[in-house]
Amino acid sequence: MTHYKLMIPGPVDVEDEVLAAMGQPTLPHYGSEWLGIYHDVIAGLKKVFQTESDVLLMPGPGSAALEAALNSLLSPGDGVCIPVSGFFSRRLAQIAEVNGLNVLPVDFAPGQPVEPDTLRQRLAEQPRPRVLAVVHHETSTGVLNPLKEIADVAREFDLPIIVDAVSSLGGVPLPVDEWGIDVCVTVANKCLATPPGIAILSVSPRAWKMVAAQENPGRGWYLNLGTWRWYMDNWAWHPYPITLPTNNIVALQVSLQHILAEGLEAHYAKYVQASSLVRRGLRDLGFETFIPDEWACPLISAVRTRPDVPVSDLQAFLRDEHGLLIAGGLEELRGVIFRVGHMGKAASPEYSQAFLQGVADFLHCRELV
Repeated sequence: MTHYKLMIPGPVDVEDEVLAAMGQPTLPHYGSEWLGIYHDVIAGLKKVFQTESDVLLMPGPGSAALEAALNSLLSPGDGVCIPVSGFFSRRLAQIAEVNGLNVLPVDFAPGQPVEPDTLRQRLAEQPRPRVLAVVHHETSTGVLNPLKEIADVAREFDLPIIVDAVSSLGGVPLPVDEWGIDVCVTVANKCLATPPGIAILSVSPRAWKMVAAQENPGRGWYLNLGTWRWYMDNWAWHPYPITLPTNNIVALQVSLQHILAEGLEAHYAKYVQASSLVRRGLRDLGFETFIPDEWACPLISAVRTRPDVPVSDLQAFLRDEHGLLIAGGLEELRGVIFRVGHMGKAASPEYSQAFLQGVADFLHCRELV
């Protein structure tokens, strides 16, 4: 099987020690040895989330945890305000809609950040929703939304806030408790640099009260946070309702140990350095970034392709000649932009330089320099 350097928005290439942890003999998901590992991982995650609230490990993708959050705090017919500015915020709205929620969208153009003043105005004008749900890093465009200011707006209207931090938590500052986030959802396979398989949620005391107040038997079992709460409260030897992917969690433990030993600020800084290097190099090669630097997330670079550089041709060349994968645009941005991930090992100078050399080689081969 070919190993490509992953410079996509996720999953990410992980360190050898993390991969080695995946190959250890499988532990049962209960017992004193396992619970020691489990609680150590939870403690490490609380440091990354910067929260004293409960943290849950939910096997599955981030979308499952987002569905659990919406489904558990709200009942069909309840209103949820969702700022929509790209593919993943549209998906969040779709998840809410199929669960019978009344979505109150606040629309922004793709590539534009969520504007707190516009959000404030719309909340004042429309029927009051029960929850605000927002995507922090819209990876379809590379925008990092101003979450602190958005959370401030939520607080003004006394709205609980659910945050899709799937592609931001662990890569940029996101102090959950300080900013008043009620449910924060991420995954192990992006900024936490672990193979896919685990979604992670922090749940505030206010969110738990909303979960307890729901009386909707149609919410399901697995994606019902009330189920998880019951096991947390009643099964100390097995404080989760299902079999956990223990190898993935052991790998996450190794990655968390590296991140916390490095320090969160240093961990964030390497993403800034990698994205700055790549963006500077691409501009030197005649490309433009899709969005201004002031609201561009350092975890991916969204780049407007040149008229003489088809995105699909560049992707194929980098894959076949340099063993390197980048992502194209989604939906209306397909063929317009390409996206370069800086998470995991892609934050290293080795990956950044290999990518820039590959792009330069493509331009030379096509005689486009």
